[in-house]
Amino acid sequence: MADFHFSRRNWLKTAALATTPVLLGALPVATSTAAPAAGKTPALTVGEIAAIEAALGKKGNYVEAQATHTTPLPRNDLKVTIKGEPVPISFGFGGWVAIKHTLDGKSAMLMSDTVLLQEEVNPLMSAALANGLEIGAVHNHFFYEEPRIFYMHVHGMGTPAELARKFAATLKDSKLLPANQPPALAPAPAQAGTNATPSAGPPTGKDLFDLPALDRLVGYPGVVNGPTYKYTVGRADLQPLMMGTEMTAAIGLNSWAAFAGKQADAHIAGDVAMLEAEVNPVIKALRAHNLEVVAVHNHMLFDQPRMMFLHYYGRGPAAQLAQGFRAALDQLGRGKPGGMKRMTH
Repeated sequence: MADFHFSRRNWLKTAALATTPVLLGALPVATSTAAPAAGKTPALTVGEIAAIEAALGKKGNYVEAQATHTTPLPRNDLKVTIKGEPVPISFGFGGWVAIKHTLDGKSAMLMSDTVLLQEEVNPLMSAALANGLEIGAVHNHFFYEEPRIFYMHVHGMGTPAELARKFAATLKDSKLLPANQPPALAPAPAQAGTNATPSAGPPTGKDLFDLPALDRLVGYPGVVNGPTYKYTVGRADLQPLMMGTEMTAAIGLNSWAAFAGKQADAHIAGDVAMLEAEVNPVIKALRAHNLEVVAVHNHMLFDQPRMMFLHYYGRGPAAQLAQGFRAALDQLGRGKPGGMKRMTH
């Protein structure tokens, strides 16, 4: 098993040697250096998935098409407001951890986005480093939120089982570990002697928003998550790699938009995954639609091509907010086959 572990140092040496002639302009890029075809990542085995879920103490989601296992890490212990108005945790205060194999199958990558109070950032950072994981980024996703929330990206390389164990050990003294989290609020059962329907509960995104109308504007179908409605859009026009791992939507390379509130008076928050040349066109598109840009930063290290991420927020009629998100998507992949195309109806 000694050859299973992916050496970041060796990868960096290889990457430096491979890219130096190109940077110096001495040689054209050889065909062999092109990104491997999408969808070639070896699948996680049933045993590997079971080991991940046992270590984290929670059943996750396996996206077979991207060979990626993801575990949601919502902060159900928090009550968050934006400009004094309560917003649901599913609006953007849920983290996640994802694990997938490298393209050659000799190792695996863990990537995570953790939702933290200010005082939780450095203790978790120290715990991650002590457990052999690394920090890729620390930043904000919002303005105006109370309490103030930060997001830390943690990554690591190894076998799927050992990565899950290291991550669980990192979280063991924090509120992020699933075992340390309270359950999400469930609809209250109907009381005896009333006419209430047992399944009755708080309205969901399906009740609060005109989903077909929003889908037409955005050009993609969304997903209802409690009182919110969310779009997640990958970059089909790109094949970015990080440490030999194919970065796809399920492991964090995506643009998203979450809607909270109601159709006539909604909040939108989200993220746009961009090449460096796309950053300012996206900013212009969002500002033209009165959406606020709240952060521009990296999420990953050693990714090729270099990807940037922009977070935004807005308030107003849901249809107008959706148009702003679509305008940002329209700046991505321009002139590339398989760019940010709308779905057909």
